[in-house]
Amino acid sequence: MPLSPRAALLRDLVLGVLGTAAFLLDLGADLWAACQYVLSGRYLWAALVLALLALASVAMQLFSWVWLRADPVGLHGPQPPGRCLALLHLLQLGYLYRCVQGLQQGLLAWRQEAPSEFDLAYADFLSLDISMLRLFETFLEATPQLTLVLAIMLQSGRAESYQWLSICTSFAGISWALLDYHRALRTCLPSKPLLGLGSSVIYFLWNLLLLWPRVLAVALFSAVFPRYVALHFLGLWLVLLLWVWLQGTDFMPDAGSEWLYRVTVATILYFSWFNVAEGHTRGRATIHLAFLLSDSVLLVATGMTQSTWLPSGVPLQTWLPVAGVCFLLGLALRLAYYRWLHPSCRWEPDRVDGARSLLSPEGSQLPQNRRAAQLAHTFFPKAKDAAASPTKGEVNGVV
Repeated sequence: MPLSPRAALLRDLVLGVLGTAAFLLDLGADLWAACQYVLSGRYLWAALVLALLALASVAMQLFSWVWLRADPVGLHGPQPPGRCLALLHLLQLGYLYRCVQGLQQGLLAWRQEAPSEFDLAYADFLSLDISMLRLFETFLEATPQLTLVLAIMLQSGRAESYQWLSICTSFAGISWALLDYHRALRTCLPSKPLLGLGSSVIYFLWNLLLLWPRVLAVALFSAVFPRYVALHFLGLWLVLLLWVWLQGTDFMPDAGSEWLYRVTVATILYFSWFNVAEGHTRGRATIHLAFLLSDSVLLVATGMTQSTWLPSGVPLQTWLPVAGVCFLLGLALRLAYYRWLHPSCRWEPDRVDGARSLLSPEGSQLPQNRRAAQLAHTFFPKAKDAAASPTKGEVNGVV
């Protein structure tokens, strides 16, 4: 049965607290691992862990700062002066500030017997930004961090307790970010269909099952050829960046920051699918899946030719077949999700017009997060009865 408004607000508030706690736990686990590497004399491993943390954090703060500056004046109400906000982002605290702001707004709305439309819309606005930032951080830090830890385990032939904690927190962070992002995009739909338990579980599983074999393939190649994995990533990343650029993305408020978005999307595409363009995307998704599958097979085949360099205790004979089964199961669940569980929408022609205008066009001055709405417009297909005569800017089908 659908939840009452107050119960739904309480659920969102609890999920917000859990999401922030998961982020802090993942950060703490990575810092603990880096400290252990330093104490054991593995300075290169510690430097790689800290470098991934720093790069992902800087990118997340840049996204947050650019979005805040692009938001309409007065949208966020009373908040610290611009210099204080800039200092918070410079100190890598901008994301946590947004989390606290989102929790405060959610608590304010929940305490009211009848929350105003503005308070509810503003709470959704903040949570959508947080979900997008968390997803970007996941593929810029948590996923590469998971790959690095698996490569270290393969190369050393053993796993310490802090490494298992890092793996568990990375998987939890990735899972949470994927599911929270899917749930957030659902709130942007015109009809706002409920996020069912079945569709949530299937969406979460197919993403995770397809991601795990890719991570394992890159980790195996990294363990055997640590000097060449950077060249491999850079080569594929440049190809994917070119592909994203050719799709003509228009997500950020200016041309300079748009390249930050393209760079981030290219990194996501190195590990998983992420749709950035309107129109029929079945072909693009198929090409991307075939491209990643071919590359992963080549990485595994190349790594296995030199697998004798790895310690004898590494159970590759078990891990690789399991990864193959995970890929097939994930592919089957992905097809099932898009065949039966992915909702169609009757998008209004003017409902999504880019990231530069963030207030509702109806004149009600209710905040509408058009950054997230633009991504939802590419993620969810147009209903079939409205797709007979497509016009420019409409979505005709998404996979």
